[in-house]
Amino acid sequence: MLEGWFLWFILFWVVVLISLFAIGGFFMFRKFLKRMPKEDGKSDLDWEEHFVDRTRHLWGEKERMLLEDLVSPVPELFRDVARQKIAGKIGELAIKEKAGSITLDLIIRGYILATPKRDHKFLRKKMKDLQIDLQPYEDLFA
Repeated sequence: MLEGWFLWFILFWVVVLISLFAIGGFFMFRKFLKRMPKEDGKSDLDWEEHFVDRTRHLWGEKERMLLEDLVSPVPELFRDVARQKIAGKIGELAIKEKAGSITLDLIIRGYILATPKRDHKFLRKKMKDLQIDLQPYEDLFA
């Protein structure tokens, strides 16, 4: 029979392993849902890749560096996903507006629209650090 400290050790590891499996499963399921095709036959990730590929030539070095700076607060593990999502939204806006190049205005609007509402506090802090006025973009936060 298990008794004493060894019992508690085993129970602790059971709880830790179940928790880790649940967390990993949650993120895998979210990725699975993003890969599911919508009514138009493309998934959310397919559209992101489409917009990034169609607007790749519009990005200048300065704009790429700004995008890297904007995703720098995101933990390293999730940074590629955040970069892809934000660049996809910026590309979508650029295509809709038939932009000749990626501008600061497009980057800010795409960054706001691609960022979940729960992270808007961090977004505002990052923009303040970069000395970017968000007053013209307040309607996008609603």
